[in-house]
Amino acid sequence: MISGLLLLIIGAEILVRAAVRLAASLKVRPLIIGLTIVAFGSSAPQMTVSLQATLAGNTDIAVGSVIGSSIFNILVTLGLSALIIPLRVSRQLVRLDIPVMILAGLLVFTLAANEELTPVDGALLLVALIAYLGVLHYQTRHSRRPRTLDTVAQAPWLSSALLMLGGLLVLVLAGHLLLGAAVDVASDLGLSERIIGLTLIGVGTSLPCMATSLIAALRGQREIAVGNVIGSNLFNLLGVLGLTAVLAPSPLSVSPNALVFDLPVMLGVVVLCLPVFYTGYRVTRAEGLVLLGLYLAYGLHVMSFTTGMPLANKLEHLMVYYILPVLVAFLLFSTLRAWLRQHKRESS
Repeated sequence: MISGLLLLIIGAEILVRAAVRLAASLKVRPLIIGLTIVAFGSSAPQMTVSLQATLAGNTDIAVGSVIGSSIFNILVTLGLSALIIPLRVSRQLVRLDIPVMILAGLLVFTLAANEELTPVDGALLLVALIAYLGVLHYQTRHSRRPRTLDTVAQAPWLSSALLMLGGLLVLVLAGHLLLGAAVDVASDLGLSERIIGLTLIGVGTSLPCMATSLIAALRGQREIAVGNVIGSNLFNLLGVLGLTAVLAPSPLSVSPNALVFDLPVMLGVVVLCLPVFYTGYRVTRAEGLVLLGLYLAYGLHVMSFTTGMPLANKLEHLMVYYILPVLVAFLLFSTLRAWLRQHKRESS
């Protein structure tokens, strides 16, 4: 565990430094690098674990880990990054990437409604990912060189790419070490595959993504910090689930509990990004605390429900009838106020 944590920090530091240099060398915004290369690389452990779990017949782990990782990335990784430094949000994220992530969540939820994901469903998810990457490629070719990159030392792109590859390999090794320790602990505790996937493996495979975003936030690379989270979620939903469903020897089974609770929670968390990002185009420290509080409530509910504690029903009642209505009302008010401000600014 200690070795994994140390390698996680080292790999994330190397990856962020190389990503900034690569963005400068290719004359593209750091956001694009964060949405693609950094995000896909930090999600490599998720792909490895899901494929291994599926080939071993543990499909609940494969599906649950993607759901748990998506929830963790937004609520914990974004929340902690915002506590380090308030995160500026690009307009592109609000206009393109967040809506695409919401559509990806809806697509997964719709395809899984019959309690399985077939190879045809997986191919559809992969086509959606390719289409999204095509749009990003088009935007990159037709966008101006960002001014912020003028002050960055431009190294040869090949050396930056090789440095990124080295950082990614260190992250994958770190994720493997931490994941192995987590699975051993979960097995000793006798937890179900669904719970192991949602919690320990979902969190374990998200640690490279979290480490990368936190290091990026500490270095002031806020576009990489945010883009890494959104890109990682898109890759998990469309790429990991898609490829896993295509290569699986039989259709991926989706448990009824996942359909009733886990997938709706994931979809709600994904949708939550839109109003949070739109209001002021930033994620403040207060909003970061709210995101962390929501994950704490979710984690307590999952663990109390698994162990049969009465706390689960109390938490569910508190969330459904009190906290969520207040949160939704506040977000609607903030979104409407932000829209009126923008409309007034544009008209004047």
